[in-house]
Amino acid sequence: MKKNVVSTLVISILLTLTNFTFAQQKEITGLWKTIDDETHQPKSVVKIYIKDGKLYGDVVKLFRKPGEDPDPICDKCDDNDPRYNEKILGMTIITGLEHDADDDTWEDGEILDPKKGKTYDCKLWVENGKLQVRGYVLFFHRTQEWLRYDGEI
Repeated sequence: MKKNVVSTLVISILLTLTNFTFAQQKEITGLWKTIDDETHQPKSVVKIYIKDGKLYGDVVKLFRKPGEDPDPICDKCDDNDPRYNEKILGMTIITGLEHDADDDTWEDGEILDPKKGKTYDCKLWVENGKLQVRGYVLFFHRTQEWLRYDGEI
């Protein structure tokens, strides 16, 4: 009898933890609107997804002002980067983040700032329904808040 109770308890705990991990992964995936932290204007929409257990992000929409190039390329990317001179629309800008269940974040990958052509170590997490996107260079970092996007692509 005790063995059945313990087995049931262990299975219940495992199912709860599995559901929590799945819920967090589901919460972070989807469409997010990037906001320029200098102008506070929308820049793009990034689709966040999980592939082979790692997290990635592709640019699926650009918000362009009148007179701006409607289909810009990453001309500031390092010429050794395969994204150099590639169109930003459709570009993978977040690569290879791994889930850290201890603090419920995604980290140990990279993010590209196509405007500057620079790549940074990256960490993502959801806080109060907003995606926190932190780029690192050594000990220095900058965090942006991205908003859930439900508009048209």
